[in-house]
Amino acid sequence: MPLLEPKPETLRPTAARTEAADRVADGGATGAPEPLRAGLTALLGPDKVLWKISDLVKYASDASPYRFVPQVVVLPENIGDVSAILAYARGHGRQVVFRAAGTSLNGQAQGEDILVDVRRHFTGIEVLDAGARARVRPGTTVVRANATLARYGRVLGPDPASAIACTVGGVVANNASGMTAGTTRNSYRTLASLTFVLPSGTVVDTADPHADETLARTEPELCADLLALKAEIEAEKELTARIRAKYEIKNTNGYRLDAFLDGATPVEILRGLMVGSQGTFGFISEVVFDTLPLDRRVSSGLLFFPSLTAAAAAVPLFNEAGALAVELMDGNTLRASVSVRGVPADWAGLPRETTALLVEFRAPDEAGQAAFERAAARVVERLDLVAPVASVTNAFTRDPKVVSGYWTARKAFVTAVGGSRPAGTTLITEDFAVPPSRLAEACEDLLQLQARHGFDAAVAGHAAHGNLHFLLAFDASKSSDVDRYAAFMDEFCRMTVERFDGSLKAEHATGRNIAPFLELEWGPRATELMWRVKQVIDPAGVLAPRIVLDRDPKAHLRGLKTIPGIEPVADPCIECGFCEPTCPSHDLTTTPRQRIVLRREMLRQPAGSPVEEQLLASYGYDAVDTCAGDSTCAIACPVGIDTGAMMKDFRHRRHSPREERIATLTARRFKAVEASARLAVGAADKISDRLLTAATGLARKAVRPDLVPEWLPEIPGAAARAVPPTSRAGASAVYYPACVNRIFGGPEDDGTPSLQQAVVDVSARAGRPVWIPDDVTGTCCSTIWHSKGYEDATTVMANRVVEAAWAWTDGGRMPLVVDASSCTLGIQHEVVPYLTDANREAHGQLTVVDSVVWAAEELLPRLTVRRTAGSAVLHPTCSMHHLGDVGHLREVAGAVADEVVVPDDAGCCAFAGDRGMLHKELTASATAKEAAEVTSRAYDAHLSANRMCEIGMDRATGREYYSVLIELDRATRP
Repeated sequence: MPLLEPKPETLRPTAARTEAADRVADGGATGAPEPLRAGLTALLGPDKVLWKISDLVKYASDASPYRFVPQVVVLPENIGDVSAILAYARGHGRQVVFRAAGTSLNGQAQGEDILVDVRRHFTGIEVLDAGARARVRPGTTVVRANATLARYGRVLGPDPASAIACTVGGVVANNASGMTAGTTRNSYRTLASLTFVLPSGTVVDTADPHADETLARTEPELCADLLALKAEIEAEKELTARIRAKYEIKNTNGYRLDAFLDGATPVEILRGLMVGSQGTFGFISEVVFDTLPLDRRVSSGLLFFPSLTAAAAAVPLFNEAGALAVELMDGNTLRASVSVRGVPADWAGLPRETTALLVEFRAPDEAGQAAFERAAARVVERLDLVAPVASVTNAFTRDPKVVSGYWTARKAFVTAVGGSRPAGTTLITEDFAVPPSRLAEACEDLLQLQARHGFDAAVAGHAAHGNLHFLLAFDASKSSDVDRYAAFMDEFCRMTVERFDGSLKAEHATGRNIAPFLELEWGPRATELMWRVKQVIDPAGVLAPRIVLDRDPKAHLRGLKTIPGIEPVADPCIECGFCEPTCPSHDLTTTPRQRIVLRREMLRQPAGSPVEEQLLASYGYDAVDTCAGDSTCAIACPVGIDTGAMMKDFRHRRHSPREERIATLTARRFKAVEASARLAVGAADKISDRLLTAATGLARKAVRPDLVPEWLPEIPGAAARAVPPTSRAGASAVYYPACVNRIFGGPEDDGTPSLQQAVVDVSARAGRPVWIPDDVTGTCCSTIWHSKGYEDATTVMANRVVEAAWAWTDGGRMPLVVDASSCTLGIQHEVVPYLTDANREAHGQLTVVDSVVWAAEELLPRLTVRRTAGSAVLHPTCSMHHLGDVGHLREVAGAVADEVVVPDDAGCCAFAGDRGMLHKELTASATAKEAAEVTSRAYDAHLSANRMCEIGMDRATGREYYSVLIELDRATRP
């Protein structure tokens, strides 16, 4: 037992708590029941079975208003594992739900028995036919698939707003569409083939020319029943006409009965039925899409109208002009969006009646783009806009940054409005579709209905397709609120069906919320057929019960989750899951959403309950220790929730007073600490890696792993004691070598100059000389202490470095160039909360520039590139993403290499200063996919701009990473 083992008690919530009705009962503290746990462990192995209560709770929530705690979670690695799980469930009377991203909005990713996580091991994309088709595994996000396809000028048809997080398996299973897919580019229309596992364990590859013969041998009764249902449906002309009519607008409610009309054979019928089946018919293990052209010439306009009616009237005009997307945002949506980074603050003052349309045209070439813009201009001339543009040609922009800003506001609808909901309320997101010609009418009726039931109205949607989204927030712990929600849903469903003959689910799929209303929309005959289809395909009822079909008229009121108040930084979270793919620990321990979900469960519990004790026992490592603290979750989160900041605060809580004093002392005496560290690294270079690893390993066991870094063979030797000579006279900038670059050396064994020498030389070569102050030793960006939650030490160093920078730069007259991206971020932003008032004012006068930006903007235009590397692979650091510097890294790399590649799976390496030495398993997990891409071929250069991240990538790939500025110096050297 380590001497300084942190006490879980320090992480116990201090907020007021009310024992919630939906809390995990005390009996759940032991996790999965033993017979189930033992049986699945024997079947799959211990690494594939998650059974602790903390594991079960973190999987109990998705992006929906529901919460169901599974009995066990399993992580299959292949189809064989999935078949074994299904066989076990059939043999033991268990039920199975498949989960990938957990972005489903109606509880489709939640189960009460065996939950199967298919995100972790079922990822990857294979490009076929030069991009015309793509084979995608179900755990692959839409954004990741499109990143690969973009190289071929292709894209997937479905484009849901949650593309950054949602996975292809969920998209197909829900027939999700999005802003541009409509009824023609969705999964049902763009699938080439599917491979899936039926509840019986039978694997079907619909692309196999012998698939029907094979299925007829293995599942003769299933084939006969499917063909019988097809004949029965086709014999009823009125029913057939009704089915066809239902899919003239967007509709994902219930099963795709048109699969029986479109498919001629059992396999073809099954292929259609699997789309939108929401995991109730089988496991989709592979999807082959017919891809679509990626028309790169984009023109977008954000137009403001005085009323909803005026905006709706303009929609068909833009449709006729050829717009690919026409997105609607009402006044409440626009005002709520100001919480999203980049959205103009003055939107908050827009009148409630204001409605905006985001209109986008895409073309393959300049001629097509110009033609679309002329057509759009003719439409705009006819409109009465709230803020008329100077000329019709200015209504639309081609600027990618402006266009991206428009879409950020639109895609953040759910999270922006949800993030501003009253504290403690549960968020429900619904979508429906009406004939596009009745869009304005439906909007008005919906807003009135919401107001009548006491809900704040907010509407957005895919106006081009008559598809609207709305949000409801209520307190699930109050029966009066639940009753109000129930009354609203009854009236809403009747309005949609009886007044508009619309779809109760346009693209989010039936789910738990609409299952009780399925028959209202489809009628008794079609609904009875859906029940029969489920019986035919899944006679034992193994898969996803109650998610599509449920005869309980109050099923949508079951399992509603309460939202206890937690730490203010994370309290607005709606558990959407957008943060998860960016999190370095998502395949190791927990994700940002799960860290919040676990915290909320603690607050549901009475103080000291057995469940809370078990959650606290796991939370230290699973949530706090293995958080990289990189805060990329805040970038992915549309409302900027920084779970990393919350974990840093938890680290602070766990420190003993003695640890805090020691940390502050190291900050005050950092000059001596820095010199000692450099000497230690230099001495270590003369000792074997095995001995150093053993020594640090013993120290970690004796003290605490989070206090003593582990020696890694990839750690470089010491930096030179003296910095290169420079002069302040004539300098264009102050050059601040980060402390990590003053302690650790670079790849100088081959005669390459140090990073400091390279920056000095290349800057001088460009006629922009830099000056290194004589007294940089002993200063730091303070990230060392900030990342660990040492607040007093952070305060000491933050003020010291700003005071020094103020003097070095002559009161901000000269820019301060920093040679490590994380340190640039630290000095630019992270030190600010710790500064005195005077130093905060001084900080506002500083111009802090990352060395990569300095190179791209100040040096490159003045340099002659004399030699280039053949190929370079880049590792953009998380700090670069925060700073918006990734484009500058590409620019500099593009000047010094003939081919530049950023891996599609590039992400935070999780080395995070020294966290990769404290928890090397974190970096190993975070870099696994990126490393596989990098090592799949040879590169002439491996470039980044942060020494510790370079060490992390060295370890992950076995390749030598170094700063892009070293390569720039090499490329421009006479």
